Amino acid sequence: TILHTSLISSSSSVDLLKTRNMKFSAIAFLFTATSVAAFSPAGTASRTSALFSTTEVETKTNAPVFDEVCETTGVTLKRFMAEVAMLNPEISELTTLFGGIETACKAITNLVKRSQLPSSETLGLEGEVNIQGEDQKKLDVITNDLLKRALRFTGKLGVLASEEEDEPVDLASGSEGKSSELIVEETDKYVVVFDPLDGSSNVDAGIPTGTIIGIYDHDENCLVDGEESTDATENCLSNTLQPGVNLVAAAYCLYSSSTFFVLTLGNGVYGFTLDDQIGEFVLSHPNIKIPETSQIISFNEANTYMWDEPLKKVVTGWKAGTGKSGETFSSRYIGSMVGDVHRTLLYGGVFGYPGDTKNTTGKLRLLYEGAPMSFIMEQAGGLSTTGTKRVMEIVPEVVHQRVPIIMGSKNDIQEVIDAYAEAGAN
Repeated sequence: TILHTSLISSSSSVDLLKTRNMKFSAIAFLFTATSVAAFSPAGTASRTSALFSTTEVETKTNAPVFDEVCETTGVTLKRFMAEVAMLNPEISELTTLFGGIETACKAITNLVKRSQLPSSETLGLEGEVNIQGEDQKKLDVITNDLLKRALRFTGKLGVLASEEEDEPVDLASGSEGKSSELIVEETDKYVVVFDPLDGSSNVDAGIPTGTIIGIYDHDENCLVDGEESTDATENCLSNTLQPGVNLVAAAYCLYSSSTFFVLTLGNGVYGFTLDDQIGEFVLSHPNIKIPETSQIISFNEANTYMWDEPLKKVVTGWKAGTGKSGETFSSRYIGSMVGDVHRTLLYGGVFGYPGDTKNTTGKLRLLYEGAPMSFIMEQAGGLSTTGTKRVMEIVPEVVHQRVPIIMGSKNDIQEVIDAYAEAGAN
């Protein structure tokens, strides 16, 4: 009897355990399904394709393949790049390089946030003038050095060019400050160009600022032996003078109400937002696509009277509602390229800093502002032009070359291109 009772008790316990396990499994299943749904991008829950391409923009570099992980909202930038590296081993070294850029952006956003505090001593002028003849802000110099240090220790970089450097700088040599000497090591794969703090002239007023980065392949045959300037040295310097169609990747960081990290590897545009709680950039805007038509212009309209007639005519028509779209445009202008372009990507619109009678070649630098941002804009489905030329196809003649730029929604930019073409034909 005791044995029979014990067996019944044991059997009941097993049945109870099975019931609990079944309940737990059901709860676990529901939790897993809910979690996956919560982190899945809208419209991609039923995606069955493992690999897919999102863009057909003409460049000279191969577009990498992505999978559904790269489209999953909430994925960290590190996880995103690790997935890309696994699927595309030929660009796996970009993971290390973007790790350095990510760290630099986190450090810069903290500097910008604290810059208004009296104890920070980072506001105001440095007391020097850069190669463009512009007064350097203290934060210009600090962020430039910070990015150089972050990139140097990745071990993947041969040469960099910056708005704050007179000439391209070799990071592998370990030299500090401005340098005209170039030493390139055989193991360094990439050339990086950047504007460390775009919009820094407004930083004292707390206006949004940003960092712009472009990454090119480094010429494997670029080997320099000796300290004297030679034809080989000049050839290596020309590694930085590449058109935008040669870009391997481009990115920008926006320091504003949130810190955003937006990048393209040649297969669409992906936006990450810094989560201060965990200290990581998480995917918040997968596969950004700019609206094809808009109602927003973003220019310094005080210069309208100095613009080319074709552009002046188009913008006047937009404001009057007599343009091709028939929409009446409104104006939104921050005066910081990264801030204005970021809004344009998300809402649609036209951003421009065109040439005028005072600055015939515009004011934005082709190499480290115009080309990287044009790459991002085109990958999002927009266009970028000088009015007569595709910005991505212009080959820089000097590192700090300026170029007129008008970029944004496809149909609106095409209207500008058509106006210039018609004016040229007449």
